[in-house]
Amino acid sequence: MGFLKAMLAFSSLQRGEGAQRADEGASPDIPSRPSPSSGSSSHLLPAGEKGKCAAAFRTYAAALAILAGFLSSTVLAADRALVIGIGTYENLPEDMFLHGPKNDVKAISGLLTDKLGFKSNGIRLLTDQQATKAAILSSIREWLIEGTKPGDRVFLYFSGHGLQVKDESGDEEDGMDEAISTYDLKAGDEDWTNVILDDELEPLIAEMKGRAVTVVIDACHSGTISRSLSPQAVSGLKGARYLPRPFAAVKKPATRGLRIDLGVVDKPQALAEAGVTVWSAAAPYQVAWDDVRLPIEERHGVFTEAFVDGYRPETSDGNANGLISNAELLDYVTRESKVYCEAQEACDGIDPQLETTPEALGTAVVKPEPVVETPKQEKPESAYEEVKTDAAVAPVYVAADPLSNVGDILGRGDTGDVSVSLHPGPDLKSGEAFTISVTSRHDGQLVLLDVDGKGMATQIFPNTLARKITPLTAGQPLTIPDAYYGFDFEAEGEGENMLVAVVVEDDVDLTPVAPKENGLSEPVKAREALSDIVARLRKVWTGDTENRGTLWYAGTLKYRID
Repeated sequence: MGFLKAMLAFSSLQRGEGAQRADEGASPDIPSRPSPSSGSSSHLLPAGEKGKCAAAFRTYAAALAILAGFLSSTVLAADRALVIGIGTYENLPEDMFLHGPKNDVKAISGLLTDKLGFKSNGIRLLTDQQATKAAILSSIREWLIEGTKPGDRVFLYFSGHGLQVKDESGDEEDGMDEAISTYDLKAGDEDWTNVILDDELEPLIAEMKGRAVTVVIDACHSGTISRSLSPQAVSGLKGARYLPRPFAAVKKPATRGLRIDLGVVDKPQALAEAGVTVWSAAAPYQVAWDDVRLPIEERHGVFTEAFVDGYRPETSDGNANGLISNAELLDYVTRESKVYCEAQEACDGIDPQLETTPEALGTAVVKPEPVVETPKQEKPESAYEEVKTDAAVAPVYVAADPLSNVGDILGRGDTGDVSVSLHPGPDLKSGEAFTISVTSRHDGQLVLLDVDGKGMATQIFPNTLARKITPLTAGQPLTIPDAYYGFDFEAEGEGENMLVAVVVEDDVDLTPVAPKENGLSEPVKAREALSDIVARLRKVWTGDTENRGTLWYAGTLKYRID
């Protein structure tokens, strides 16, 4: 019997319709329902009909079980978020408590429902005493892994202390494992116990393959500030989201900041396959902070506050095209973190980190609002298109206009640090000769691209025709082509184009992404070429005493050929 038929059969028997419909009158063979005082239920139906009812009931119950299983699997297979915030700890002195996490989880939950389209029943919160090691690991397993299927979104957020312990597996170059704290962590003789290691998170994240996984960590690990566990040791660093190793002697600053080994740094192919995006509050050797500028009960993590606020276009949409890209959000949280750091004597620097594939930099962090065309508009001012990238398990959104997408990939608006000009001017006639001039406020290497309206880019500089590839000198313009080239550039085609100049102050090797052999050769896809360049510049600069973000600047110029 089919499920629907079983439902109908049981319903009809419930209404006493075994042999006929109730509205056709009672059959003389079927006694009427006894009164409550009759005391016997054996006369409700004759024997034959009782058997039919029992059989139908069993079929109905079985159908309900099947339906329940189907509905259960349907409910489980959905977008899921696990939001963890730990400010108080079972075995830590109050001086090491954090005030921000309780507000962070509220802010992230609001972001998930209001901006990212998660349903409230798809978000699990673990705060303070709820966030034991067992509870966190079981929630990752049951809520995120078993509760989702390929194609779903998974969002894992942690706000609290980060820490390091001695590496026992031998897979860490510095001899230390990164870890996140739990409510019930304990101090051993030299190391923390009952914490969650990056080695434990790796295989769990790997099991989420096929999902769109986002991990956001507002914590840090920093060996440069390791010292004995005591209130006096941290008295000058209120709000720092790190735990020094308990009672461990400091020999040298050999450790680094947060780097969950998800294949993000040294296994990019694994990241692309898993679709994992990782945001973290600080670079290696840096500290994440509670915002101590705020009253205690209103505090947030500096990173989390900026991260949530950055989903508003008025704060982070650097090129004002209505789309907030990953690169723009990263640039915003970086700027806000630096503002905080500059006002705090104990803060040496904060450079939030985004680990993802290059092609994701220019994609939207949230689906843009649709552009509504009016009869007076020949074309919307801003338009977006759905694209599929290798790393994304679901379509993502980019600006449909390739020139608009340039700003989304760069992640920052023009600041005046790099200026680009054309001679005789930005309005050219087809066949007209022209030269390009680039001036920078900073010394540095130059990469210059010419992007057309079809999304193709030509690398203008560096190239093999220049007499010498030398860095720019601050304040001194570089003209291309100069007299040494022996030819002029000539405008061809028609429509809008954009010159994109990137100046890199640090000695970053750009050969893999912009070799001079590519100069003045066949055009390539602009989004891919520029994304590869910017992704390389987003890496942490380790060439100085202290780690920091790479110093680079960009300038653009739109021009038109008629």
